[in-house]
Amino acid sequence: MKIVLAYSGGLDTSVILRWLKENYKAEIIAFCADIGQEEELAGLEEKALKTGASKCVIEDLREEFARDFIFPMFQAGAIYENQYFLGTSIARPLIAKRMVEIARAEKAEAVAHGATGKGNDQVRFELTAAALAPELKVIAPWREERFRKQFPGRKEMIAFARKNKIPVEASAAKPYSTDRNLLHMSFESGVLEDPWFDASSKKIRDMYKLSVAPEDAPDEPEYVDLAFESGNCVWVGEAGSVPSQKMGRSEPDRRYRGRPSMSPLGVMQMLNKLGGKHGIGRVDIVENRFVGMKGRGVYETPGGAILHFAHRQMETLTMDREVMHLRDSLIPKYSELVYNGFWFSPEREALQALVGETQRNVTGVVRLKLYKGNIIVAGRKSPKSLYDPKIATMEGERSTYDQGDATGFIRLNALRLKVRALRKD
Repeated sequence: MKIVLAYSGGLDTSVILRWLKENYKAEIIAFCADIGQEEELAGLEEKALKTGASKCVIEDLREEFARDFIFPMFQAGAIYENQYFLGTSIARPLIAKRMVEIARAEKAEAVAHGATGKGNDQVRFELTAAALAPELKVIAPWREERFRKQFPGRKEMIAFARKNKIPVEASAAKPYSTDRNLLHMSFESGVLEDPWFDASSKKIRDMYKLSVAPEDAPDEPEYVDLAFESGNCVWVGEAGSVPSQKMGRSEPDRRYRGRPSMSPLGVMQMLNKLGGKHGIGRVDIVENRFVGMKGRGVYETPGGAILHFAHRQMETLTMDREVMHLRDSLIPKYSELVYNGFWFSPEREALQALVGETQRNVTGVVRLKLYKGNIIVAGRKSPKSLYDPKIATMEGERSTYDQGDATGFIRLNALRLKVRALRKD
């Protein structure tokens, strides 16, 4: 039997790799998707082979992650329960997609993952596998009683790793668990399971990796420009650095003429750097998991927070009112689909088609002021702006908008209210 395992090199997946090999008498191919874990990938292939894998496949999927997953999701304005930028949720379908592709190429009978039976990731991995490769068997050791009986806690896993000379760095006293990718870093479990515990306190300040604490951010604000084309950010730079000279009424600096657009990966890397520098994007929430329980999570999403804010500012200038309200009404549903693992579902694809249509004119430049955890809009312009100062101005008695027209407008809208009032006993 041949199994492709989603492998991170941490304690759980290292133990699972050896356990699968011994209990399923299988050849294990370890797969790790590089989606922005940075230094966590160092020495991963050697570690997997020493643990018992016959092969370790590590692929750089960062550009695909940014282009085909993060950007479409941010076009939709997705944010789960008004707080969570879906950093872990959106990564799982990409990992699972590539994992089943490798399984088919290697002629493996099954794929496996290290997600627990209490979390959302198990659902995300397996719904993706069902949608893309229904013929493959999915193995989830944490849902097998024999695995849980052998490893009732972290202490037993550490002992197993030491006995079998599995090269992992783990401690039974680790105070929380983490997950990192290009969009965010998450922290949960351990000390964070107490929702009263202050995750912004100085005693746990070293936990954060992507951002400084807002109070430690620079004392001077930084101004940055983000350029959008059809709802996607194509440039990030210091104020005045946008390369196009067709982004609105006021002209950017001529010395930037002809500069090429950034790739989605480049945009995310730049925004993460800027957001992290200014303490932006930290979120501490109690969320409703798909499996039914509530869970507390702490997240760093420095670049995503900036992108989400700037994109919305661009939409306010360029999107038709009713189109915006229609799209906004779908944000909870879209976000729920991503969170629950239905990325490769027909309903998410249908929503994405509508979202794409709404984004056609979301083009222009947003200027932001970044300061101590805050994102403040400092300007917006677009060649496709629907804002007309001649109509909006309050100056003068008459303009292209005749204020007298509002009398009939109000009278007609008030009619049903008057009728209802007159009918009351």
